[in-house]
Amino acid sequence: MRSVSHAFAILRLLADGEARTLSEIARACSLSPSSCLALLRTLVAERVLIAAASKRYALAPAWREGAARWADPQARMIALAQPQLDRLARTLDAPVGLWCVVPRERLQLIALGESGAATRIHMQVGQRQPIGGGATGRALAAAQGVDPARLETRFTAVRWERPLEFALYLQQVSDAAQAGYAVDDRYGHAGVRSIAVAVPRTDPALCLSVSFFADAARHTDAAVGAALQELAAQLARG
Repeated sequence: MRSVSHAFAILRLLADGEARTLSEIARACSLSPSSCLALLRTLVAERVLIAAASKRYALAPAWREGAARWADPQARMIALAQPQLDRLARTLDAPVGLWCVVPRERLQLIALGESGAATRIHMQVGQRQPIGGGATGRALAAAQGVDPARLETRFTAVRWERPLEFALYLQQVSDAAQAGYAVDDRYGHAGVRSIAVAVPRTDPALCLSVSFFADAARHTDAAVGAALQELAAQLARG
């Protein structure tokens, strides 16, 4: 049952011993605030969680022993990343996503920082895309040193919005390896320019991205790439 799965996601998140607010738990577990609150109240009533006066939730003492053994590393990463994604999204006035490599050569959006812009690029936590697509695909390929044959397989699996030759894609991956960040200019999504950086030393592999309306970008690629590199380094350090 989905509600049981969500309850275990909350327990794995809190297994690191840190108390968190409703909004922090909801974001990390990809739950709506109302659904998350209902689950938290149930877990408190069952004495699995305790609710502090500061409106933070934590594992009850009886549940803390050995909890670290089944803590969810991805949930901890999302909890660490979310406030930083939110801050960077506000600074750049653009959505900032954290992507994770999942089975079948796909990337899944696991966390999202959204800007306060009136007109926004629509992104949703949980959405998936081919591993070779967008700036994320180029950034990961550059960081992983993917060989050309495998890279061509990733390339051909993507439905590009406008014509893109593999030779140019290969050059863009090489450019990403040199610069430390990758760029997709309206090839992955019509009218969208995205910049991405791989998060070092993560398993499964993670990648950060920023997406702008191509004709309205107010920041240079280098400035955005540097901001993403700094955030990626922070996440790698934990």
